[in-house]
Amino acid sequence: MKVIATNKKAYSDYNILETYEAGIELRGTEVKSLRESGANFKDSFCRIKKGEVFLLNLNIPQYRNGNLNNHDPERPRRLLLHKKEIHRLIGKVKEQGLTIIPTKIYFNNRGLVKVEIAVAKGKRKYDKREDIKKKEINRKIQEYLKRNR
Repeated sequence: MKVIATNKKAYSDYNILETYEAGIELRGTEVKSLRESGANFKDSFCRIKKGEVFLLNLNIPQYRNGNLNNHDPERPRRLLLHKKEIHRLIGKVKEQGLTIIPTKIYFNNRGLVKVEIAVAKGKRKYDKREDIKKKEINRKIQEYLKRNR
């Protein structure tokens, strides 16, 4: 598995409850661009429209060696999921405050592009502060243990 990009902001801004692996419908120049330069998750999210899941605001830069048929960098991309998974996602999203966000985009063992999406609940400001405090405490404990060995 070769990771192309991760959404680091998702882990700091959301509590991730469940993750799913989804295929993504891409054009040829998009795949070439992913192999070459990667992607940008800034402000990307998923929406469910007419029983299909779409990934919005994922920026895949244009392929350098492309021609007039090059792709639009921020076009909506359909995610490929089973019907049962889509129905489960619809149920989760209808719960209060839950959203679907992409966390990772990668090439699997067969060379196909996959997106890991997560059902998440947004963190409040005080939740973020608590996480920062926990990380600092754990870091200090690790430093102390290293010094006293």
